[in-house]
Amino acid sequence: MDTKETISVLNDLIETSKDGEKGFRECAEDLKRADLKTTMMQRSQDCASAAAELQQLVRSLGGDPETSSSVAGDLHRRWVDLKSMVTGKDDEAILNECERGEDVALKSYRKALDKDLPADIRVVVQRQFQGVQRNHDQVKALRDAARARG
Repeated sequence: MDTKETISVLNDLIETSKDGEKGFRECAEDLKRADLKTTMMQRSQDCASAAAELQQLVRSLGGDPETSSSVAGDLHRRWVDLKSMVTGKDDEAILNECERGEDVALKSYRKALDKDLPADIRVVVQRQFQGVQRNHDQVKALRDAARARG
C-alpha cells in the first residue's frame, strides 16, 4: 500500500473520529441523567484524542490531515435531532442513536483494517478499533439498562 493510500485511509478514520466526537457531545447535551452525560463527554474526548493521534500519523507521512467530520456524520446528527423531536429525546432513544453512530465507526475501522496498512500504523488503528468496540458495547449496555428502567 503506498503512502497516498495510507493517508487516505487515515483521513477517513479522522472523519469517523470527528463524527464520534461531535456525536457523543451532542448525545451528552441531550441526555437527562448526569452520569450518562459524563460518560458521553468522556467518549467524546476519547474520539478527539483518536483523531489527534491519526492527524499526527498523517503529518508524519507528509500528508494534510482531515480536520472536519464527514457529510454522512452531519446527516446522521440531523437525523438524530429530527428523530429526538419526534420521540421526545428520552435517554433510551438518544443512546439508540449513539449506538447506531458507533456501528458506523466500527464499519469504518474494519474497512481500514482490511487494507494492507504499514505495521506501525496498523497497531494504532487496531488499538483504536478496540476502543470503538468498547464504546459501542458500553453504549449498548447503557441503552439496554435505560430500556429496562423505562
